[in-house]
Amino acid sequence: QVQLVESGGGLVQPGGSLRLSCAASASGSDYTISDMGWYRQAPGKQREFIARITRGGVTNYAESVKGRFTISRDNAKNTVYLQMSSLKPEDTAVYYCNALVWRGSRGDNYWGQGTQVTVSS
Repeated sequence: QVQLVESGGGLVQPGGSLRLSCAASASGSDYTISDMGWYRQAPGKQREFIARITRGGVTNYAESVKGRFTISRDNAKNTVYLQMSSLKPEDTAVYYCNALVWRGSRGDNYWGQGTQVTVSS
């Protein structure tokens, strides 16, 4: 079983910054966490991709956040981060962490419980 726990959400003014964290924990030791990423879901909208990072550090971003958000990870801590800057009201959403976990040849996607980010004056 794999658990992802997000933290760092909150209320921030437009133009402000927040840093989200997501720590992964799993039972046993025979697993590898490959890609980790962030998604978000605003009220009345579908969940959308924000950013992703491979175990080797290769990143990709949604166009809407390029230049404003930075994803990074600490493999030793099984933790992924999302540094968000120049936040806009349209960034308001529940942010979810995602991880692809491999046990042998089987890979499964896991999701965190979500953390609310509200950008408002």
